[in-house]
Amino acid sequence: MPNPTVVGLSGNFQRPSKTRSLVANVVGQISHQYGLASEVFDLVDFGNLGAARYAKDFDARSAQIVEKILAADVLVVGSPTYKGSYTGLFKHLIDLLDPLALQSKPILLTATGGSDRHALIIEHQLRPLFGFFMAHTLPTGVFAVDRDFLDYEIVAPHINARIIQAVAEVRPFVATERFLIASAAE
Repeated sequence: MPNPTVVGLSGNFQRPSKTRSLVANVVGQISHQYGLASEVFDLVDFGNLGAARYAKDFDARSAQIVEKILAADVLVVGSPTYKGSYTGLFKHLIDLLDPLALQSKPILLTATGGSDRHALIIEHQLRPLFGFFMAHTLPTGVFAVDRDFLDYEIVAPHINARIIQAVAEVRPFVATERFLIASAAE
């Protein structure tokens, strides 16, 4: 069996970005704490995403990224807030997934915004979106605003504390995976 993985998906279309930084930070902490292989992608990595009408329309690189997202043992998803919701291209990518593709997958939700008034994006936008897919969204989401970053790095202690809390909620999902891998190796 392959090493369990944590994959990050940042729903932005530019680099550097605060959203990618937040997602990468969370993915890195999960990877380090639980010994998972990790990768982080954002919409820049998808070559023909905007032109794809169906998943079969993805170019080879985009199809490979989608396979990694769907195969991940843990998924960390983040989006910048745009007019109170996730970005349109991020939603377009999610729309191209099979409705059962994320069923029971543990997903840690993150988002960034320009101000605190966007803080409910996780509860009012992202959680219902992944609820449709019957994914297991972890209880703690992480929302950060511009002042929580300095040069695209998280500097706010309360955000780091929230990340630690959210990462701890991953344990039941990776502990089971590690047990299954150890049992298969015997």
